[in-house]
Amino acid sequence: MKKIFLTTAIAALLSVNVFAADGGKKNDGGTNVSYVALHGFTVDFADAKDVNWTVTKNCQKATFTIDGVKKTAFYNLSGEYLGVTQRVDVKAIPAKTMKQINKDYAGYEIGEVIVYQANTDINANIDATSYFVDLKNDAHEVLVRITQQANLEFFQQVK
Repeated sequence: MKKIFLTTAIAALLSVNVFAADGGKKNDGGTNVSYVALHGFTVDFADAKDVNWTVTKNCQKATFTIDGVKKTAFYNLSGEYLGVTQRVDVKAIPAKTMKQINKDYAGYEIGEVIVYQANTDINANIDATSYFVDLKNDAHEVLVRITQQANLEFFQQVK
């Protein structure tokens, strides 16, 4: 469920036009990861451990651990770095936004909280930092986004 939540959040968030990488593919654990993505990852996350790559029709992602923290880095199919996610504590949510969640989503429990730090060099229209919060009750599960300005936005119906 955690992988579905993370993948759904990022896939929906990254509405970036994606182009097929031109050659330079490397077979890594059965997935075709572009050379550009592999090289960029090695430079950006030199101390990463336990790296696992996944390639989908929309992006390439590396799940890894660095300084004891599990993260996921995303690259488009051309190998350009899109951003990185990691789980954070619910305390990372601004108090103003927490009040709004409690008001707008009364009866929902807070599940995972993921922070996404985007590469704004590729997409200047995206917030540099966004939080995604999984909210559940007996009948529904929704994903909300918290912007840099601490605004709460409905993002996606999960269940």
